[in-house]
This record gives sequence, C-alpha cells and structure tokens, in this order.
Amino acid sequence: MDIAKIQEELERLVPSGKVTSHESLKPHVFTQMGGRADILASPSTYEEIQAIVTYAAEHGIALTILGNGSNVIIRDGGVRGIVLHTSGLSGIRAEGHVVIAQCGAQLIETSRFALEHRLTGLEFACGIPGTVGGALYMNAGAYGGEVADVLQSALVVDKRGAVAVLEGDELKWGYRSSVFSSGDYLILEARFALNSGNYDEIKASMDKLTEMRESKQPLEYPSCGSVFKRPPGRYAGQLIQESGLQGTRIGGAEVSKKHAGFIINADNATASDYIGLIQHVRATVKDKFGVELETEVKIIGEEPRIGEQR
Repeated sequence: MDIAKIQEELERLVPSGKVTSHESLKPHVFTQMGGRADILASPSTYEEIQAIVTYAAEHGIALTILGNGSNVIIRDGGVRGIVLHTSGLSGIRAEGHVVIAQCGAQLIETSRFALEHRLTGLEFACGIPGTVGGALYMNAGAYGGEVADVLQSALVVDKRGAVAVLEGDELKWGYRSSVFSSGDYLILEARFALNSGNYDEIKASMDKLTEMRESKQPLEYPSCGSVFKRPPGRYAGQLIQESGLQGTRIGGAEVSKKHAGFIINADNATASDYIGLIQHVRATVKDKFGVELETEVKIIGEEPRIGEQR
C-alpha cells in the first residue's frame, strides 16, 4: 500500500478537513495508548465522509471509524488502512422537540444542549463520555436509560457511499448493540425525539447522575470506561470484586480499586498490558463463578511486529 499516494489523493477529496500519515493514535483515545494509523483522515462535511468511504471501497482499503476513543482499545501495532476520525463533525441543533446531533458531537454536550432547550429524555447520557456516533453504535446507556429510548432516526452512509435514513425496526436495538454494530453503516447524524420539561428538574436529575458517576468511577485515570457488558442477572464489577481482582496489575494496567468494572492506565500501560489484564479477569471470573464476561469495549488494530517501537 502506497501510503504517500493515498494521503495525496485523500487530501484532494477532503479539502476542508485534514489528512495525516503514520500518526500516533494515543492522543485520540481515552486510554492514551496504542499504535499509529497508516492514514488518519478528519473530514468536516458529510460530503467528505462520503468521498472517503467511496474511495476506500473502490480501492479495497480497510476503513476504521474513530470517534473520541472513549470505549476503544487500539493495539500497539496500530491500525492499517484509513482511520476516519469524526471529531470535525460536532454540530448540534434543535427542531422543536427533536435534537439533531452530528456523529462527532459529544453525547454529554448533546444532553447539555437538550437541557438548555428545556427538553427531557437525554438526562441518562449526561455522563457518558462518547460521541453520538459511538453511542448509536453500541446503544449506549446508563442509570436506566439508553439511546434506543430516544432515537427517532439516523442519517447514515453505507459501505458504497450511498446516504440513507434508518428508523424504527431497521435500527435493530439490543443490549449494547444496534444495526450499526455490523459495520455496514457509518452514522452521519442522529435525531433524538425528546419532550418538553422543566429546566430545574432536568438539571437536578443531571447533577445527581453526575455526582453518582464522579463518586463511583476512577475518572482521575485514563481508561476505556466500563470494560465488560452486564451478564444476565449479575453485575460484572461485583463478580470482579468478589474474585479478589481489584488492584491486580499487568504492566501499567490495573483493575481499579475504586470500581472493579474499570481497568485503568495507572502507569504508562501498553495495549498489550491492558488486553492481557482483560483476559486474566475473564479467566478468573469464569473459573470462580462460571460466568463468561463479554467485553463492552471495542479492541481494534494489530499486534506490534517483533522489535517494533510503540
């Protein structure tokens, strides 16, 4: 793959965005670890996203979507092909009771926008540190609410670059999953159908949820958030805690002493440290309780080649 040529051609297709090569992805993910992207493309319009998707499809180049990296681990060998970074599309607007947010908008900022417009329904999202695109991808949720409860429709582009609107049963909601989990679509924007509410009541609810999150989660350390999905009838964090794993380390990665469901980058961890600790936690919980923990975090990229520097 001629990376220099691909970069040159993408720069013509993304005139208002930015295209770089061999860029470290550490600054772009919450865990602050991982390798480099062959090509990192940051479009600023839907048309530029379409152009990148079409180009990748026509040339058989792998395409990876990256939001703000709050629920992703990038392996130390980096990501081959094109990484499409959505941070340049962060607009939020309202049409009556509907809030329309672009894929790269922060979900927290979207919930605050709803508050300012006295719209209720997104309070649960006030502490979820992901983008709107990522939230739709995994049907993000917290404190009894989830994206499926409020999403009216999504504007998307398919693998060939064609734009469509998905709604209703087409969204295929599940626990921490949706139609987008298949990778067949890239989200451009989301329409959230909300209701009129009282500003003070909405704010009080958001303040309460924020306080709960800050008191229970190890936000002072880099992490990917909640690592595991909730097993049926159980809580992953409780199982990990009862397995005596809090404080367990591999390299610089550590099972949080504050919340067992989190693995933190305590001291310059590598992705290999982090993934190794995930595997150790899964094996220990399976051995002790017979429960197979399923990861919520998405792991992408390749292992480093022998002698390769991270």
